[in-house]
Amino acid sequence: MLLICSAFAYPCQEQCEDRITSLPGQPSYVNLSQYSALLTRALFYWLVESLETPSSKPLVLWLNGGPGCSSIVYGAFEEVGPFQVQPDGKTLTVRRRAWNTEANILFLESPVGVGFSHSKTWHESAEDAYEFLVKWFERFPQYKYRDFFIAGESYAGHYIPQLSQLIVRIDNGTGKPAICFKGSLLGNPVLDVYHDNMGQFEYWWSHGIISDLTYDKLRP
Repeated sequence: MLLICSAFAYPCQEQCEDRITSLPGQPSYVNLSQYSALLTRALFYWLVESLETPSSKPLVLWLNGGPGCSSIVYGAFEEVGPFQVQPDGKTLTVRRRAWNTEANILFLESPVGVGFSHSKTWHESAEDAYEFLVKWFERFPQYKYRDFFIAGESYAGHYIPQLSQLIVRIDNGTGKPAICFKGSLLGNPVLDVYHDNMGQFEYWWSHGIISDLTYDKLRP
């Protein structure tokens, strides 16, 4: 037992340092386990654990698109996070359909230069994100063997496939997966400018939003 406690003392101490007791304007009745800090090349994260039985729920990494959109400002507070900011800019209310009802959500400000994340130099965002995940799992070992998904929207249609491919390639190469990667979720992703736009024209035309004449002009 002493060996177990000693092995986990350091990451547990780091977790305590990252612990958020409450956010400004957070309703007093909300009992939510949350953590936040800067890791690796000053990448900023915010972990919001599931409201019920977080130990049995998967872990989802959320990335916003843009490029340059903040996963905290947009992803957390406007899309899938536990709280919504009210018009007064000071008060938070609970989002009824927040994703942390079904999973533990890890919001990451990526790539460097977005939101609270910063760096003096530039490297590939997928490599940065992978390095962040390795360090993050060292800090939160209870999630190391948890089912892990990557989710996001818009320009994250570039970030997510690149990071997913990197995780699979590295894990396959080592034979000892460092991340229990299960899959990706993409919402209105920007994958390929040409084909994305062609699909948009088809959608508008098939739903009567644009005329046959306009559609014919848009077709190559």
